[in-house]
Amino acid sequence: MKSLLFLVLISVCWAEPHPDNSSLENERIIHIQENGPRLLVVAEQAKIFSHRGGNVTLPCKFYHEHTSTAGSGTHKIRVKWTKLTSDYLKEVDVFVAMGHHRKSYGNYQGRVFLRESSENDASLIITNIILEDYGRYKCEVIEGLEDDTAVVALNLEGVVFPYSPRLGRYNLNFHEAQRACLDQDSVIASFDQLYDAWRSGLDWCNAGWLSDGSVQYPITKPREPCGGKNTVPGVRNYGFWDKDKSRYDVFCFTSNFNGRFYYLIHPTKLTYDEAVQACLKDGAQIAKVGQIFAAWKLLGYDRCDAGWLAAGSVRYPISRPRKRCSPNEAAVRFVGFPDKKHKLYGVYCFRAYN
Repeated sequence: MKSLLFLVLISVCWAEPHPDNSSLENERIIHIQENGPRLLVVAEQAKIFSHRGGNVTLPCKFYHEHTSTAGSGTHKIRVKWTKLTSDYLKEVDVFVAMGHHRKSYGNYQGRVFLRESSENDASLIITNIILEDYGRYKCEVIEGLEDDTAVVALNLEGVVFPYSPRLGRYNLNFHEAQRACLDQDSVIASFDQLYDAWRSGLDWCNAGWLSDGSVQYPITKPREPCGGKNTVPGVRNYGFWDKDKSRYDVFCFTSNFNGRFYYLIHPTKLTYDEAVQACLKDGAQIAKVGQIFAAWKLLGYDRCDAGWLAAGSVRYPISRPRKRCSPNEAAVRFVGFPDKKHKLYGVYCFRAYN
């Protein structure tokens, strides 16, 4: 068997004497021959930052390892962009190009195209970014039998916030949690987004769904009801639970918006239905939870007046802590879900720009 293996090695490799060494171990260099230059795909930046409504370029270029040319000319270059999911066995098609043929998919249609600043440029431009665009993208270049890939992460400037419905804490399965975030002008947050929020000071004791199906919560001030006062700060992980049967809160993520968020100046306090009509009369709509968090975090909106929001909750945003207005911390203060027909409050409105 050893003799056969030796003969096989002799048949695929050749050796030459090394001029500088006389020892047996160093006097031969093994050469493995390859057929032609190797295709390389490179992302100049591994992480790109943008915001909702903006445009962004995900960088990707391709080369041959031993040449300065983009392609060999023998085969057409095929460029394919996909979005990676939390399930690494699945990918979402984004864009494919080969020769003069171009095709985009799903909600990327009409919003994506190649930059093509040079013959080896496969960078993808995404226009009018939406919240769902956040994530990791794979650039794959194929030429004949050769192919290579690079991965680029698209991060969005925004804010993570905990959400529970009128029914109270731990009342959402995973699918209901997704819909709840969408109803509040947001999407269900990823672990990376929650981790960044925790690093920025988010502390919340109720466990909530994340986009990968896990249930977690961020603690900056360890205490007995939240994992124990002797534990270290961190993002606590409950693990993965049944998406249909298990019920928790949810962490949502939202970014900036194309519109105006404001507290409506009105001569009287309002019931919930009166608040909805007052915003409509002012050419706007009653604001959503995601919009008050975005205005507070990204625009520094500060108002000590409690006001109705679309889901029936009452909140107010404080960016400058002061006496009688969240004296200890900047936060969106939660008053609760008052009786819609009898309780009177102000209202926060949102007017979208055309």
